[in-house]
Amino acid sequence: MSKPLVIVESPAKAKTIAKFLGRNWTVEASIGHVRDLPSSAAEIPAAIKKEPWGRMGVDVSKDFEPHYIVPGEKKKRIAELRAKLKDATELYLATDEDREGEAISWHLLELLKPKVPVKRMVFHEITQKAIDAALANTREIDAALVDAQESRRILDRLYGYEVSPVMWKKIGPGTSAGRVQSVATRLIVERERERMAFRSASWWDADVELERGGARFPASIVVVDGKTLAQGRDFGSDGKLLAGRSVLVLDEQGATQLAQGLRGVEARVRKVEEKEYKSEPKAPFTTSTLQQEAGRKLGMTAKRAMSAAQSLYQNGYITYMRTDSVALSDQAIAAARSHVEREYGREYLPGSPRLFRGKSKNAQEAHEAIRPAGEVFRTPREVEGEVGGDEARLYELIWKRTVASQMVDARMKSVAATFDATAKGGQRVELVARGRTVLFDGFLRAYVEGQDIAESVDRDDDEAVLPALKQGDAAQVAKADAAGHQTKPPARYTEAGLVQQLEELGIGRPSTYASIIGTIQDREYVEKRGAALVPRPLAFAIVQLMEALAPTLVDYSFTAEMEEELDQISRGELGRQKFLSDFYRGNQPGLHKIVTEHIGSIDPKRVCTIPLGEKDGDPVDLRVGRYGPYLEWRGKRATLPDGIALDEITVDRAVAIIETAKAADEPLGFDPSGVPVYLKTGRFGPYVQLGDEPKPVEEAADAGAKPKKKGKGKAKKSDGPKPKRASLLKSMSPKTLTLEQALQLLRLPRELGDDVDGHPIVAALGRFGPYLMKTIPGAEKPDYRNLKTEDQLFSVTLDEARAIYAQPKRGRGRAAAAPPLRELGVDPASGSPVVVKDGKYGLYLTDGTTNVTLPKGMGAEDVALDLAARMLAEKRASGPAKKKPGRRKAGSRS
Repeated sequence: MSKPLVIVESPAKAKTIAKFLGRNWTVEASIGHVRDLPSSAAEIPAAIKKEPWGRMGVDVSKDFEPHYIVPGEKKKRIAELRAKLKDATELYLATDEDREGEAISWHLLELLKPKVPVKRMVFHEITQKAIDAALANTREIDAALVDAQESRRILDRLYGYEVSPVMWKKIGPGTSAGRVQSVATRLIVERERERMAFRSASWWDADVELERGGARFPASIVVVDGKTLAQGRDFGSDGKLLAGRSVLVLDEQGATQLAQGLRGVEARVRKVEEKEYKSEPKAPFTTSTLQQEAGRKLGMTAKRAMSAAQSLYQNGYITYMRTDSVALSDQAIAAARSHVEREYGREYLPGSPRLFRGKSKNAQEAHEAIRPAGEVFRTPREVEGEVGGDEARLYELIWKRTVASQMVDARMKSVAATFDATAKGGQRVELVARGRTVLFDGFLRAYVEGQDIAESVDRDDDEAVLPALKQGDAAQVAKADAAGHQTKPPARYTEAGLVQQLEELGIGRPSTYASIIGTIQDREYVEKRGAALVPRPLAFAIVQLMEALAPTLVDYSFTAEMEEELDQISRGELGRQKFLSDFYRGNQPGLHKIVTEHIGSIDPKRVCTIPLGEKDGDPVDLRVGRYGPYLEWRGKRATLPDGIALDEITVDRAVAIIETAKAADEPLGFDPSGVPVYLKTGRFGPYVQLGDEPKPVEEAADAGAKPKKKGKGKAKKSDGPKPKRASLLKSMSPKTLTLEQALQLLRLPRELGDDVDGHPIVAALGRFGPYLMKTIPGAEKPDYRNLKTEDQLFSVTLDEARAIYAQPKRGRGRAAAAPPLRELGVDPASGSPVVVKDGKYGLYLTDGTTNVTLPKGMGAEDVALDLAARMLAEKRASGPAKKKPGRRKAGSRS
């Protein structure tokens, strides 16, 4: 029986829609894009292979005509869709209603060439009502949207294929340029440059607590003898006081004397200032704000958040997740208001609906904000059993934000009490105590927005609740301790912070941010350290080349203007050919002219050099070589060890690494058989080596580090085995290492003898510290026991080892507990304090009973109490972990 055929992008979306359409419809998935520009030489059609533009797949001489191909993995799918279409009465193209979705529908139309009626149906959520409305309101394919997508694809192809070869030639293979990718890299590099130029300033004050009527509360010293006390904001990035700042800068001695003089004295209230204010709820989520909040509150990367959001959308739980709109439909507003009144009461419901408007003019403004799907919002508790963990947490975030957007303002009261006191030394001191009270929680009952805790900001907004105070009241200085402070460099970007900055600058589109952040990490331009994005030396070389080639190409305003022009194309206000021609052949100049005229003037050595400063009149540089970054001074070179960020490489540290590497050419001494022992520095720090490197058969052409990955250069081949090596212990220093210590390290693992059961025992060093190992034939794995100190590796005797093995094996977690890394507060469910600890397998949360491992990339400072409480509650609800049958723990201790 012939049926209408509906084509969507993904199988998950097809499965959900099929439930609503029933048996009389056929729903199939294209599985993403079906045509694209050729991505390799093998895919270039024979007809254009010899053309000068054939490599790009874009005829730049003929109105930038693209030559599309069907990738090999999609040919079978297209054949299957053609077969389905033969039996169809109608074709409904139901791909997403944005540029990419519209382009997929157009490409399907071009490839399938249907002889039956074709209709374009669009919807913002996958519900019965939305699907019925879409079928009743079909339209033609939007040519302007298709033009915008095609222009963006060609623009990115021109940019990448013109600029990337310059990078290969000047920096090395494996590098690439991208219209948004390169600008995002520049943002991260610029922040690191600020950190490298930053000079810290120090100042002192005192931690003060006042007491009145049994209540203690913190206060800050603001004025001493009529002069304002210095704070961090009074200093510049050069470590000096800002011009025009007349402030008192205390040193440790002065702060200690002041604190001692304040202890026990009376402080009297001069004035009390109270101010009531309101806080409004934030708008519902856009793609960008969802990625930011998922990062801050849930510890999700942008990629992980978008993956969870796409799953929720395709399975009918939320509206479309790629949107710039903050607007809600009438039905969504009604659903949110109904829940607010039912759940929280009429006092939490504003008299009229809140309406939000965004700034975006592009086509994606036609969508709604991201919200729960349907006319009645399903609660997070109703959804959590039907979806995965990430999806459940993200749905709860979306649900709370949507509901809170239709609640009344929160009302607060801030109090600032100014006290006068006279220190025992005679100084006149002005102190200020600040407090804040929530008069009515309003929307905060449902949702509190997250924020990046910048390392460069001293947070003081966790204000105390003050006792009732009025002018003339007295309090005692119960505590006064000198406290030192240092200014901090600008904080590195987190993923959430970078997404926010890109959106504020108008660079790229939020739907692409996840892939951009993933690309710059995959290409090793940037690495994550905790939640921070840290640029590698290669990123500096990439940005320096782009700045030398044409600063415009990584200019923030220029990139944002291109994005706006793409939006104009999507609205039919700008022609595709003019846009591409201006970019490629324009007079500013165009991309092609920039590359052809400037490539010869770019000095590879200069763009691959990062000046660090001077030592004894000679420059100290960090260079990016074919095999990795290395340091250079006075013609001497040394590989840059892994794990060192550029803002941590001082001139003195660089020279010390170079000198250590030079000293490695001379042996520390010789072992008893006459083999030389060397102290060397490698990617992972200092180590000792027994014997010389085997003679290379083929010398590498660069003096940098060894190859890190395939494709990064030709590796050296040797004619013999590698010499034995051993890392230094934590307690050892390269400066004081002796030959005897080096030989001890090289003798590890140390054989102690046989246990009483006849099995051999050795002392060894592994990832988690020093340990004993007893090998038992036939056992699943050796019997390991921890040693308390590194010194025991060399001192533990056979009798002592036997005594350790004679004791029952201690289970995991019975050792003395390490102090927590951070205390978060009291868990509202268990009433126990929640802390972050560092365990054998990484950071984890615990309330003393329940433990939850923190997601990879989340640091101790990235988790707040509300998130911690939710994670602990989810862990308790899931019950104890069940062991899978038939699975054994694999691996060995190393």
